[in-house]
Formats: sequence, C-alpha cells, structure tokens
Amino acid sequence: MNVMSSVMRGARRLVHADPALLSNFLPLPLLCPARSSAPLLTCQQNRRFASKQVKGQKKEPKVKAKVDKQEVEIKQRMTVAALAEAMNKDFDHVLEALLNTSVDLDSLEPDSVLEERWIKEVVTRSGMKFRWAKLSESRERPNRDVRRRPPADPSSLVSRPPVVTIMGHVDHGKTSLLDSLRKSQIVSTEAGGITQHIGAFLVQLPTGEKITFLDTPGHAAFSSMRARGADATDIVILVVAADDGVMNQTVESIQHARRAKVPMIVAVNKCDKPQADPRRVKQELLAHDVVCEDFGGDVQAIHISALKGDNLLALAEATVALAEVLELKAEPGGLVEGLVIESRSDKGKGPVTTAIVQRGTLRRGCVLVAGKSWAKVRFLFDENGRAVTEAGPSAAVEVVGWKELPSAGEVILEVESEQRAREVVEWRSYEEEQQKLQEEQSVIELKQKLHLEEYRKERAGLTHLSWRQRKSALYRANKSKFAVRPSERTQRDEPSLPLIIKGDVDGSVEAILNILDSYDAQQQCQLEVLHFGIGDVSENDVNMAETFTGSIYGFNVAASRSIRQLAARRGVPLRLHDVIYKLIDELKDELSGKLPPLLSERVLGEATVLAMFDVSVGKKKVPVAGCRVQKGQLDRRLKFRLIRGRDTVWEG
Repeated sequence: MNVMSSVMRGARRLVHADPALLSNFLPLPLLCPARSSAPLLTCQQNRRFASKQVKGQKKEPKVKAKVDKQEVEIKQRMTVAALAEAMNKDFDHVLEALLNTSVDLDSLEPDSVLEERWIKEVVTRSGMKFRWAKLSESRERPNRDVRRRPPADPSSLVSRPPVVTIMGHVDHGKTSLLDSLRKSQIVSTEAGGITQHIGAFLVQLPTGEKITFLDTPGHAAFSSMRARGADATDIVILVVAADDGVMNQTVESIQHARRAKVPMIVAVNKCDKPQADPRRVKQELLAHDVVCEDFGGDVQAIHISALKGDNLLALAEATVALAEVLELKAEPGGLVEGLVIESRSDKGKGPVTTAIVQRGTLRRGCVLVAGKSWAKVRFLFDENGRAVTEAGPSAAVEVVGWKELPSAGEVILEVESEQRAREVVEWRSYEEEQQKLQEEQSVIELKQKLHLEEYRKERAGLTHLSWRQRKSALYRANKSKFAVRPSERTQRDEPSLPLIIKGDVDGSVEAILNILDSYDAQQQCQLEVLHFGIGDVSENDVNMAETFTGSIYGFNVAASRSIRQLAARRGVPLRLHDVIYKLIDELKDELSGKLPPLLSERVLGEATVLAMFDVSVGKKKVPVAGCRVQKGQLDRRLKFRLIRGRDTVWEG
C-alpha cells in the first residue's frame, strides 16, 4: 500500500512536471477517465471540463459594478480649508481622514498648509480620486474700443454756431425766453407749464447769426439734465426772475456752469413787473461769486422781459459777441463726434436720440456707436420734424436707426463699418461685465474675511479641547440654528414697496431714479425698484407688479384701456402723471401708507381708588373699586389702566 501511494505521488509529480512526456507511455483514457467521479490523474489544461454545466447555458463572467468616484482638484501647498472646500466637506472631515497618521491634529487650523502626501491621503481615504489643477494662463483680450480723434489741424477748422444752454430756477421764464427767440409756443405744450425735457433748437437771429439753444428743466428733480446741458454747451444764459431773486436751482445752475468751465451771461427776466428789482438780483449773485459788469466784474447782465419781448435783441447780441471772443471752430470733415442730449422710444421710428454734433458732418448711412448701442443712421430730423440730409457741427438733430436705446449723456462716435461697431459694443459689454465681476469678487472676499474672523472668534474659546470635544461642543451650540429652515430664516416682516418705473424719455426715468436713490428710510419701509424702462405701460409690467405686489408709476406715458382694465382686475395700482412733482407727492403718500401707524395715547380722565369692597351679583361676589375722579371724566366704553406706584397692575 505504501509502495502504491508513493507510485501515485510520483506519477502526479510527473504529470505536473511534463504531461506530454507521460502521454508517450500511457494511453489518454488512463490519464483522463471519462466516467471516473474522482480521477487519480488529471490534466491541468482539461480541468475546465470538470464543472457541471447545463446544456445550452453559457457561463457569464462576473463584472464588477463601476463606481464613479468624485474627482477632487488638488494643487501644491493647499490649506486644510481649501482642501475641505475642494472636497465639498467641512474642516472636521479632513481631521477625521487624518486619524491614525503622524499628523498632529490638535495643531491643525483652517489655514494650515498640508504636505502633498497628506493631501492625497485625505482624498483617497474619503473614497475620492484626485487630479492636479491645470496652470491656465488667462489671455488678455485686445482693446477693441473706439476713441475720440486727436485734435484737428488748425488750418482745417471753420467757424461754427455757438451752443447756448438756458438754465435757471423753475418758472423763472427760461422757456418763455426761448419762445420769444423762436416766435413759437413751447410752454403751452409742456404739462403743468414747466419744462420737463431737454429741448434743442436752432435759432436764426434777424442779423443772420445762428445759435443752437438747449432748454433745460428747472425742477429740482432734473439736476442730471442740467449737468448734461452744461457739459454740451459753449455759453450758459442764467435766467433769474427780477421779482423772485436767486433760488435753489439758480445756485445749482451756477455750480454746473462753473464745473464745466463755461462762460455765463445773466438774463434778469420779468423786469416789466412792478415788484421787479434787478439790482437786488445782482447783489444776491455776488454771494455766489457771480460779479456782473455793474459791480466791476466780467459777467454781462441783460434786463429783459421774455413775455413782452423787451430787450431780447441785446441779449442775442451779447451772446454773439461772447461767441466771437471765444472763437468757436470745428472740423467739418472726418468721422463724426457728438453727444446724446436725450433719448426716447417712438412707436413709428423706434429708438430715437436727440444729439448735438460736435465734430464732422452727420449724414444718412453713417455707423455710430454710443455706449453699448450702435446705429446705422436711417433718418435725420430737425427740431420741427423735417427730414434733413446732413448735420454739421453745433447742429441739434434727431437720429433714427439705433439698435438699442442709448443712455442720455453718452458720447457718439462714428466708426468705419457695422462689423467695427459690433466689436466696440461687444468690448464695452465685456469690460462692464469684468468690472462687475471684480466688484462682486471684492464683496465675496470681504464676506469671507468676516466669516473667517467670526469662525476664529468662535473657535478661540475651544482651543484647549481635542478635535472630538470641539466638534461635539460646536454641534450642541449650533443645533437650534441648523434646525431652522433657510426659508424661515430669510422671511422679513418689514413693510416694503416694490416699484416699476416707466418714462417717456431716458432723462425722465433717470430723474425719477435719482429721487428714489435719495430715499433714506429703508429701515422703516423697504423701497425696491423691480424694473424701469422707456415706453408705455405693457402687460408684462402689470404681471410683474402683481407677482411682487408692487405699484406702477408712469411719467408722460400712456396705458391702453385693456391694460387699465387688467391692472384694475388684478389689483395693481397704476399711477400715471405728466407733472414730476405730482408723481413725487403721490409716491410719498403711498410710502407713508406702508409705514406702521404711530400709536398715540391721550388721557381723558384720572381717578384715585379710595376703597375696595365686594358686590354680590347673583351667587358671585364681584370686587369693586370705589374711586374719586380727579381730572376729566370716565367712560365705561374706553380702556382703563390701574397703576400702583410706577407699575401697571391691570389694563383693559
């Protein structure tokens, strides 16, 4: 038996060593018997047939389920806080991943720098995979903006009409003066008899000289319009009423003219009134460093009556004489440069701007850029609505053909082609976007800094604890805060007034927004501007106002009958005005209505308790206080307060 066992062991070794050699001595059935349940000799290459198989069934290989691991972007010298942020985890998760390592966990802070191997170890232990961050160099885009041309050759300059701006206080007769010069009736077309837009007109005097006049509003709300008029002008005519004197907007107009370094002519208006005192007006101007010629200064003062047309020729001659002294010249050729005085949206013409040409000659077909809008000029109109073919320096024209409505005050520059105009607009939009990103980034960095300071202050009292104890203490401290949902934390109980502002021109909307910017009671009632735009009130405005429970304010715009009915059905306040101060007054009233009521207490009577006794009412005893009225009278329908010393015992 022992001999047989040793023979079999030797045969197995021989088979495993070289099965081909053994097959030369033994037949194949002896090597691999077909019916043997436990073969003594088995060939290694035939073992796969030993398993039981069902006919027609194929054995499928086992495929492991592919798990998508989160990919973490890492880089050299990462801090613990940066690694936690890249993994979308918290600070303590990194500490847990570094357990049972040689890293001193108690010395780690959010701004501690980790070695490369520990960065990889944390990512791997967290069941994630890492990849190195790519070093990308940001390519700077070439500046594709358009600039003003350099100063022209003096030999190519020709004389041009002066641009004169009429400024002053409201209702001092600025537009009436312009009416007399133009022999027109502009005042009658303005709502409320006050100017609420910038008007640009070309006036030809009887002597043949041409002057471009700009009429600016005098109301306090239109300060930006007056500033824009001063920037676009050569001469300022300051209109002061002889019976009213120097007022707030008069002083503001002086400041605008002085800031723009524009010479000034004083027109003392309403001298035909019996209470007129021109000398008093000149004395009041001395307080604001405006010294007239009568007092030894260099500022001309002309006494006029715009309503009767008295002495207007002297004012025009003074203006022409000052323009000759200034030697106003411009280049009529080359690319056009100008300034947007006003912009509006017209139903038939689309976006329309009123512009002053400062250089070059504007013609139909010119490609213009203003701000982030461009135009291929389709039509040019003068102040009377007549189509013109071209406009030279100092001319005021309406330009039709803008793709979008530019803002008032933008500089107009002509470019070579539409492609160049698109490049300029795209570059300016990109530049504005980058500026906004930088501002937002600075705000984010400031908030991160404040958050880090708060975090360190919170951790300062827990430095003596281990990281496990620290985590437990922070959890207990923040347990109630985490239980509150974010939506419940952000709910506000303060009153608010959402607004939608619509205006007829860009300057009117700008004036209303400037008024809203001066609102300084946000802690009492939150004032929010949801949307502002130019044009009539639309259905989208009503829908937005209904969504945010807001009001619609329109200045010099209309709303169709269907829009009015829709607003009434949905309960949206629709407030349309054509006089600026009436709109402001109604806005003030609505804001006052949103504020919580002020509770005032008025004492009607006082009494002193002399004695206490009980009175039987049925089976109950009711305590009654016997009182003596000291002042006023007591009425059982009013409220009473029982005071003992300085404490309120009962009220009801």
